[in-house]
Amino acid sequence: MSLTYSSMLTLGTKLIPFNLLNIVSNKNFSSDELDSSKPSLIMFICNHCPYVIHYHSEIQQISRDYKNLINMAAISSNDVEIYPQDGPQEMLDLWEELGLSFPYLFDETQMIAKAYKAECTPEFYLFDPNQKLVYRGRLDESTPNSNIQPSGKDLRNALDNLLNNTAIDPNQFPSMGCNIKWK
Repeated sequence: MSLTYSSMLTLGTKLIPFNLLNIVSNKNFSSDELDSSKPSLIMFICNHCPYVIHYHSEIQQISRDYKNLINMAAISSNDVEIYPQDGPQEMLDLWEELGLSFPYLFDETQMIAKAYKAECTPEFYLFDPNQKLVYRGRLDESTPNSNIQPSGKDLRNALDNLLNNTAIDPNQFPSMGCNIKWK
């Protein structure tokens, strides 16, 4: 594992379109299918990263707490030839184990990760209903072995402020985790 920090895509960036295999339905899922009346949370994750695993319970809780309020999609972009545990079947197995139903997308070409300037897993991108980036970076200050339980504080503050039409603090912290495994 190589500890990497997110590069912090510029706030205000328009949601970058995607059309990727959704391993949940085994059909492609397009960004055009996101409900345009709701904010969208796009996360870059993978199966094997200890930083992502550390956040599993908080990702589950966020998906429950904001279920009808936001769009959610997760994207895995790792090279599955070198990291087969991040392949589509393993992605589906994990989603079923976690009881998650929002799209988990396979970015086989890694073009979407590059377009989002994603560097690590996990990375979180929150777009307002106008598809403008209002938050990017970390879930919270916890890390594996930090003895701090995940709370999702940073992301939840941004979500709550967005949903309540309150300003989101532009001073945001980069996410950190395993580097994306590039081909």
